[in-house]
Order: sequence, then C-alpha cells, then structure tokens
Amino acid sequence: MTATAPAAAATVHEHITDALKTPSLIRLGDNVVLARFETMKVYAALGAVRTLLERGTIRPGQTLVDSSSGIYALALAMACHRYGLRCHIVASTTVDSSMRAQLEVLGATVDQMPPSQDLRLDQRRRVERVRQLLEAHPGMHWMRQYHDGVHYLGYREFADFVTDGLPDGPLTVVAAVGTGASSGGLVESLRGRGREVRLLGVQPFGSVTFGSDGHSDPDAIIAGIGSAIWFDNVRHHLYDSVHWVDFRHAMAGAVGLLREHAVFAGLSTGAAHLVAGWESARHREGTHLVIGADTGHRYVERVFARHREALDPAGLRPKEITSLDDLAPPWSAMEWARRRWSGQEPVE
Repeated sequence: MTATAPAAAATVHEHITDALKTPSLIRLGDNVVLARFETMKVYAALGAVRTLLERGTIRPGQTLVDSSSGIYALALAMACHRYGLRCHIVASTTVDSSMRAQLEVLGATVDQMPPSQDLRLDQRRRVERVRQLLEAHPGMHWMRQYHDGVHYLGYREFADFVTDGLPDGPLTVVAAVGTGASSGGLVESLRGRGREVRLLGVQPFGSVTFGSDGHSDPDAIIAGIGSAIWFDNVRHHLYDSVHWVDFRHAMAGAVGLLREHAVFAGLSTGAAHLVAGWESARHREGTHLVIGADTGHRYVERVFARHREALDPAGLRPKEITSLDDLAPPWSAMEWARRRWSGQEPVE
C-alpha cells in the first residue's frame, strides 16, 4: 500500500483579504513558475492602508478615494471593509457590471466614466473627477495608487513568499508594468536582500510609460497593463528588459495558458506568459517567475469567447530592437539595462 502524505493544516483567516492576497505557485515549465493571483493588488491596498493608519495620515471612518480600472478598486474596497474606512471609486469606463456590483455591495460609492474608446480621455476624466471630489470634500484622502510610493510597501510580504517558495539562484520576474508598484515593489525588496533578480516589464502599444504612445493598437485594453498618462510609481531604473506586446499576442498567451495549463487568467498574465516562454528558452539558468495579477473573468467576451481566433504562441517571436526609434507592433523587445527615463530616450 502506498502511503499518503499528511494533509496540510488548514488556516482560518480573520478576513477575506488574508485569503486572497497570497498567490498559488504553478509550474509552467522546467524553469518557469506562475504566481497566480485572484487579485494581486490586495497586497498594495492592505500595505498602503495599514501604513497610512499607523502614520496617522488617515483615521478609521475616513473616506478613501482613488481612480481605478478594476482590480485596485476591489482591493481598496476590501481593505476599507477590513479597517472600518469608507471608499469612493472613480471607475474607468472599462469596469464591468460584475465588478461594480461587488464594489457597491462592499459599501463603496462608485463614479463611473461614460463610454469612451479613448483611454487617455478616460484616465484624464478620472483624475479631474477625483480633484472635484477633493475640492468638495476636503476630508477625503486620495490614495494616488499611480504616484504614492506607499503602494510599494505591501509587496515586501510577497517578496517573503517568493523567497520561501522558490529555490535560491538567479530569478527573472516577468510582469506587466501597470502602475509599477507590483513588479517594482517585489523586485526592490528581493534585490535589497541580495538576491540576483532580472526584471522584464511587459507593455502594450499606446502606453506612455516606456515610450510606445506613438503607436496605436485598436484592440488594445491598456487599462492595468500600461497607461496613457505618466505614472510616478514606475521606477524605470528597476527594469532590465521591456517587451511591447499587442492585443492579439497577449490574447495568444492568455488562451495558450488556459489551453496548455488550465489556468484562467487575465490579459496581462497572457502577455507575460508569452514573453516568459520566449525568454526562458533563451536563458535556461535560474527560475522565471510570471506574475498573474488576476483571473480571466473580465476578458471573457473580448478574449476567451474568441479562442478559435487565437494565434499559436509557439510560432511568435519579438523584433529585438536597440532604440525606441525601431519600436514596432506586434511585438518588440529591448534591453532597458536599468536606465532611467527622460521621456524621450533612456539615460544612463
């Protein structure tokens, strides 16, 4: 008779945020592991709210306000639920009815922007609305997830999890850049402990963050992956390499991840999965960690219902470039070499 391993002790969590914040580690290949989250930004929201409460910057009962395209809104609403705070979300036009319903049941008030195909306009409208709210309600606290470095702090706990869960040795983190806090917070913390870590950032075309705003991708869902406005929380000098991926390639990665590994994850995870597959085949040493920030539910109609249209990831390759002048869809890759960003070209 074959002995069975003893069952792991169950953990009873005091709040849902404790259960949601920790990802599952799933092996995708010999040197590739996926950190699969239900909603990654719980780390950012919890870390930021706890720190601001400890500093006395905010107090229980106060209203926290921020702009969001989705998963940060839910994370902030849950953090406010946990710590007895009120929550007001200025939501992107991309926030769907399911997400909005969850926010409202959690007690958050929601301002949603009108339908728009121009995400730059959508983001600007959200910022303008936040400023209007602050002028009308001076007691509100603007969380500024795109600009306040306090959102880096929660990812120290994720760094502990990665250190405990993955073997020692070289580590390559592959993640959508987004606000910069998740990939930056994780990698800053790991490097601060002396770990050898490469950071590969994934961007859509049309994002100003790494200079692709001169290119358009009509199908792109920029929200949560890149940005049409500048984010101070993106610390460009943390990134070793940048990959710009169009919608169809990100879709190929997301559908391929579900088809090959039964993992239902969002579009940013699909793009990171595609990039990690190419990078891990060229760099066999160490471990490649793919950050899977959320599930695929927001992308059912735009991505997964169209799975028969998906490209085969095995046949896709990036154009390797050395200058942003050569940047071109559908997939470009450039060694960023931890350079700072002036808004025109990377600088030493």
